[in-house]
Amino acid sequence: MEKSYDDIPLREGERVDDLLTQNLHIIQSPDVFSFSMDAVLLGRFASVPARGRVLDLCTGNGVIPLLLSTRTKAQIEGVEIQERLADMAERSVAMNGLQERIAIHKADLKTFHQTAGHGMYDAVTVNPPYTALTGSDIKANLHEAIARHEIHCTLEDVVQACGRLVKQGGKVSMVHRPHRLADILTLMRQYKIEPKRVRFVHPRAGMEANMVLVEGLRDGKPEMRILPPLIVYNEEGVYGDEIMDIYYGGQKEV
Repeated sequence: MEKSYDDIPLREGERVDDLLTQNLHIIQSPDVFSFSMDAVLLGRFASVPARGRVLDLCTGNGVIPLLLSTRTKAQIEGVEIQERLADMAERSVAMNGLQERIAIHKADLKTFHQTAGHGMYDAVTVNPPYTALTGSDIKANLHEAIARHEIHCTLEDVVQACGRLVKQGGKVSMVHRPHRLADILTLMRQYKIEPKRVRFVHPRAGMEANMVLVEGLRDGKPEMRILPPLIVYNEEGVYGDEIMDIYYGGQKEV
């Protein structure tokens, strides 16, 4: 389908950014939502089938479905509870002429299985809110608060939804913060997703990890691999070779 930018309206404060080197574009807004490195890393880390159905939960402005569209011919869907972000994602999909391959649902992941059905997806990805909610966490920018804090869903809600929606033998991939890893692995097993691959992301060599990528297999057998660490910045303070490849290179999984 032909790409068309002229017919896609932009709201106040929105801009159109290039999405890496994939000849894709995405609608962003610093007042509402802009994707960050964690989404890009998840988009390359996640195992996705060549065909079938893929679901991205907490899809935000649709960055992960757009990235995954360069790696698979599968039908891709995104679920986002915030109407403004779901609208941004839908317009970004249309801007790239991908309406026949990507569908965005304005929905609550906790109840999405009621309409989508159980075990309907070959792979599920999710970049969920990272921080448990406390009374001091609500910010003036509610969009940002919802994206960062467990206002509409807890980590358990997210993992439970993944377990409901992925089919037996399907993959669930998540990016999160390392301090929640024990909770993630425990919840995955609780909801029959066997952890299979874990990779820590470090800002620089010698520094603690600030992100973790985790992938599990629905009804899989116990056997988990800890992959080599991913280092973001090299000694010169610029992106290392692997990060450059992830952003601007081929479509290999990390």
